[in-house]
Amino acid sequence: MERDGVALTNLDQPLFDGAEATKGDLVDYLDAVHPQLVRALADRPLSVIRALRDQPSFMQKNLPKYTPPWVARQPIWAEASKREISYALCNDRRTLLWFANQRAVEYHPTLFLLDQWAHPTHMVLDLDPPVGEPFRLVVQAAHLIRQALADCGLSGAVKTSGSKGVHIFVPVAPGSSVEDVAAATRAIAARAERLDPALATTAFIVEDRHGKVFLDSTRAGGATVAAAYSPRLRPGVPVSFPLSWDSLDDASPSDFTIRTAPALLASTDPWSTAMPPPQPLPTDLVAEGHTIPVARVQAMHEGKRRARARRQ
Repeated sequence: MERDGVALTNLDQPLFDGAEATKGDLVDYLDAVHPQLVRALADRPLSVIRALRDQPSFMQKNLPKYTPPWVARQPIWAEASKREISYALCNDRRTLLWFANQRAVEYHPTLFLLDQWAHPTHMVLDLDPPVGEPFRLVVQAAHLIRQALADCGLSGAVKTSGSKGVHIFVPVAPGSSVEDVAAATRAIAARAERLDPALATTAFIVEDRHGKVFLDSTRAGGATVAAAYSPRLRPGVPVSFPLSWDSLDDASPSDFTIRTAPALLASTDPWSTAMPPPQPLPTDLVAEGHTIPVARVQAMHEGKRRARARRQ
């Protein structure tokens, strides 16, 4: 079988354990939503999570040698591994279908365009519920973020993560630096936590969260986030789905899967529609954020301190 010049193979194979879907179902979904998904991925270096048969799933950043020459790519130097990585740019239906045939289930673009790694286009808050707690707690915490944003003149768009949480995206003015966007993200999370410390926490270490919703402010810099409309490697293959703030209270992540999302979208693109225009970051917000330690670094030092205490 062929679509848009891409040979599609083994479409009747199960996608992964618990998917209750085939590779063909993934291909059909991605093809159905390709206008919306490609719009979310375009010109952003892309990592994907692939689910090969009889193998553990894995995240692929560097394009394999057998990648067709018509797949656009962006080379980026990876300081950690001291090598250049060739990231894909998923700018068209054909590329998306090629990834689908490679059993790429999840699509994680960067927060910057092409090689503009020093200038993220969005500030992102990733909200995760405590284990076993209902989605409504995350919804309540999302409204805290919305209030903290509104209090400093900002607004954002919200979507399900495709797992158990939500993502809130705030478009920022062109030229905003990585450091300032990361600082502003930390400050928004801290302000939201102060609005209801019994509900939400910025504690990076799990044991310090005490059953509260985690307001993750670390999706900055070179981090990636599952794109709107991206399937997730979870039972039933849910997708990350945009919601209006008014509909968030009545939503459930299980409502949005590769089987239900195409009919819900039709020809609309609620993610693009809901996204506010880019906004300058308030000076006081950025200044506050620069006084807040980076969560991952703080957690690393605290983990070492606790380990020493246990040994003693």
